[in-house]
Amino acid sequence: MRLISLNLNGIRSATTKGLAAWIESTRPDCMGVQEIRAQPSDISNRFDTLGGMKGYFHCAQKKGYAGVGIYSIHEPSELCTGMNDAEFDAEGRWLEARFDTPFRKFSIVSAYFPSGSSSEDRQQAKFRFLNVILPILNRMKSEREFILMGDLNIAHKNIDIKNWKGNIKNSGFLPEERAWMDHIFENLGFVDVYRSLYPTQEQYTWWSQRGQARKNNVGWRIDYQIATRNISSSALASHVYTHEKFSDHAPLIVDYDFTI
Repeated sequence: MRLISLNLNGIRSATTKGLAAWIESTRPDCMGVQEIRAQPSDISNRFDTLGGMKGYFHCAQKKGYAGVGIYSIHEPSELCTGMNDAEFDAEGRWLEARFDTPFRKFSIVSAYFPSGSSSEDRQQAKFRFLNVILPILNRMKSEREFILMGDLNIAHKNIDIKNWKGNIKNSGFLPEERAWMDHIFENLGFVDVYRSLYPTQEQYTWWSQRGQARKNNVGWRIDYQIATRNISSSALASHVYTHEKFSDHAPLIVDYDFTI
């Protein structure tokens, strides 16, 4: 099974840059997308399907803001929209597609964590989001296998950011954010699939649009596929696709040795 995660930085923008054709050639089973920046009326009859996959969405109430989606060639047995939290559900940050059978309970989640870089208020919102999501992840782990795909807006380790020394006091690399990542991996038992496959590889998934950051590969690894341990053990290979540019993020691709 091939899974892709990509922050689109606007679904309309990304699709004008050849995204659909690339998806058709890459042939994923499912694709989690974030920051779609579209309303249901924008999606209907235009982005309902992409690259031959049917789409499911959780849009933000605010126009042109946030929103997540899951495209899949497999029909989910159930969709769970939102986290049952009024503040963040209004921002369209969580969509879970369940693919349950009599033999296995399995979910794919597309999640878009808040950025705190614009203001202290947004950083505090980000901390609230991290607190809200922890018990959800813990509960889900006790009930089912799952993979969370998304833009977490956090670089975990020094290897995950080009200029780590200059960003220790900046949102996305704050000690509190990285400690949250430590907790979900070390204490809760989740696995950063890419890093488990390539422990020492420097690879980024996002580059600032200022200056020549992408050209000079001054980036951050903030897009993840985070899996429960049994699922993560089936990961075969992963890579970040950088030959074409659909967004300020790059697609994170992981191949797994299991099927839905």
